[in-house]
Amino acid sequence: MSFRVIGMVVLLSSWGAAAQESPLAAAISYRRDIQPIFSEKCVACHACYDAACQLNLGSGEGVARGATKIPVYDGERSKAAAPTRLFYDAFGKRAWQQKGFYSVLDAQGSQAALMAQMLELGHKTPLQPNAKLPEDIVLGLNRENRCAMPAEFEGYAGAHPKEGMPLAVTGLTAQQYQTLQRWLASGAPIDEQALQPSAEEALQVVQWENLLNAPGARQSLVGRWLFEHWFLAHLYFKDGEPGHFFQWVRSRTPTGQPIDLISTRRPNDDPGTQVYYRLWPVQGVIVQKTHITYPLSAAKMARIKSLFYRGNWQVNALPGYGPDRRANPFTTFEAIPAQARYQFMLDNAEYFVRTFIRGPVCRGQIATDVIRDNFWALFQAPEHDLYVTDPNYRGQATPLLAMPGQNDDVGSVLSLWHDYRDKRNEYEALRQDSYADTPAPGWSTLWAGNDNALLSIFRHFDSASVNKGLIGDVPQTMWLFDYPLLERTYYQLAVNFDVFGNVSHQAQTRLYFDLIRNGAEQNFLRLMPADSRGDYLDDWYQNSARIKLWLDYEAIDNDQPTALELDEKDPKRDFARQLLVRYGDLNAKPDPINRCESAYCSRPNIDAALQSAEQALSRLASRPAAGLKVIDQLPEAIMLRIETQSGKREVYSLLRNRAHSNVAFLVGESLRYQPGLDTISIFPGVLSSYPNFIFNIPAEQVPAFVDAMENARDAKHFEKIVEHWGIRRSHPQFWFYFHDLSRYVHETDPVEEGVLDMNRYENL
Repeated sequence: MSFRVIGMVVLLSSWGAAAQESPLAAAISYRRDIQPIFSEKCVACHACYDAACQLNLGSGEGVARGATKIPVYDGERSKAAAPTRLFYDAFGKRAWQQKGFYSVLDAQGSQAALMAQMLELGHKTPLQPNAKLPEDIVLGLNRENRCAMPAEFEGYAGAHPKEGMPLAVTGLTAQQYQTLQRWLASGAPIDEQALQPSAEEALQVVQWENLLNAPGARQSLVGRWLFEHWFLAHLYFKDGEPGHFFQWVRSRTPTGQPIDLISTRRPNDDPGTQVYYRLWPVQGVIVQKTHITYPLSAAKMARIKSLFYRGNWQVNALPGYGPDRRANPFTTFEAIPAQARYQFMLDNAEYFVRTFIRGPVCRGQIATDVIRDNFWALFQAPEHDLYVTDPNYRGQATPLLAMPGQNDDVGSVLSLWHDYRDKRNEYEALRQDSYADTPAPGWSTLWAGNDNALLSIFRHFDSASVNKGLIGDVPQTMWLFDYPLLERTYYQLAVNFDVFGNVSHQAQTRLYFDLIRNGAEQNFLRLMPADSRGDYLDDWYQNSARIKLWLDYEAIDNDQPTALELDEKDPKRDFARQLLVRYGDLNAKPDPINRCESAYCSRPNIDAALQSAEQALSRLASRPAAGLKVIDQLPEAIMLRIETQSGKREVYSLLRNRAHSNVAFLVGESLRYQPGLDTISIFPGVLSSYPNFIFNIPAEQVPAFVDAMENARDAKHFEKIVEHWGIRRSHPQFWFYFHDLSRYVHETDPVEEGVLDMNRYENL
């Protein structure tokens, strides 16, 4: 059975023919020799939508596609752009050139290929080892990429003589450089083969496709709902091959035939034909920023059948497609029992929160500037969710749960926003009145079904991460999701969000997410004593946000009591303390570094040298920048690589938590910034797909490192720390240390391994 898209089959066979025709092809194999070089030295910058010039070097298809001057991220475009998703929107060089791409592999007469010239420019201008880069080399996501076409290279090289490839980082070895240049000189033949499932995986693929494509109205509706909730997932089988992941797509062809991909902007757009849901292997190099994993197994299939096919619920007519159906999935899928839908999402809540918090779009400030830099997420138990348990309430609430973003008329942004804001506030009023007639919320209100029940979110400016367990000191805010809130967030930010959309679509998405955050905060406040809720709200919405509280948000419930017995002096911190005790078995990992409550601020049962290191690191955690000045010098996410004399090493994430008076507005974030209140969290593991810097520290030197951090009161003192322990972009062993982070992930949680992104690696 074939799992390749028809266009890919033709493309790969043509690449194979090119390889046979080239006299040097036998000596150099793209698959064996070239892609590994790209994976080691290029993919860290050239993957996903934020790849410079959309040049994606994670696969032969991406290399052959080439580059374009058209950016994916453009917050000012008045018209939506044509999608350019690799392996989805076109196949083969000619098709991509029709979409504005140009080759980086083709020689131009006597002129070498553009890639060859860029590599030569980088190779002849090596960096000074572990020195800070010249200030005239602009880095970061705000860099204006020139995207020089072949005929423009001389002008580019003259204006940017130090900006060859790889850009501003320790470059290729001599052997790698020679191999790439020989390959390019031979015509750059590509002998890549599409990833194929193993025989055991192929059997499981058939079983899952049969489940989603089963005949019958109930089965069709459930299959569609499952597809819309899985379309972003990198799915893997419990006993599958390491590194093999699969993705759900819609096809015109059924199981047993090659996939004929139905390519639409969104997974819930009208397919225009009969749909078959198909699994096909994820192609290309796995990069962590788009790697949102989900397990499939026999137990998972049994769980799905139990949730969705027990009972006698019926489907009178299958829903169609279109803007109204996209706007309100609660109406579209109302025939499916709400309990089944919510419980399915709770079972793998980390996956769903990752889809909209971490996301696969690779640059998410449109969403992340509406959230705090760190907070905890909790979930309401289904048996305490009125939308699940009360049909009358569900009937009243469903029409009010529609979401904006389907109409992208630029001139209608404000009117659309006001309409959906008013609907949302009407829903909040209904929710508040209805829950006033239920028992006061207590500990049983919180879902505690598995270790997905407690999640920690860290924002890193324009990206964010999600992890199981309660990490960091008690945060300023917490979110409590019920089913309507979790489903709306997922549809608004994952299913319905179009990264290629225009300014109207993106503004509506951002504005509605502001309401979602406020709803999650209101849900949590109901757990607090009634007389404390106003003070917490005032703390979260300081200064200019007070006006927005009055204009745009439904008033909070500050009358109905809570059933929780909490310390009156600091009920939120007491709630966190009790939460950690009551749900200790669900808390994925202890965190004595950030929440040290005794003389021992390290994890038990680890190497003694690492215990001493963690004890020292705890001196930096959870302290405000007003008293720890070095925080002013820190980027968002630093990785600490700590080596013991016995050869062990541990990786810690040092995360900067930026404080804001509020996060309620679309613009002006810097005006709401409160730098004196910034803190840092330190936790074992790689908690960001986008490391900003690496420190490599022998374990016995960690106390000295901490002393230096405590005494670094300005940039000059911090630079000495960088010079002593830092791994700059120009470090001779930069790539060893950078990829060792991925090796660490492989050792600790191999399913999550992927190449990290270095577009945000700073020039400290």
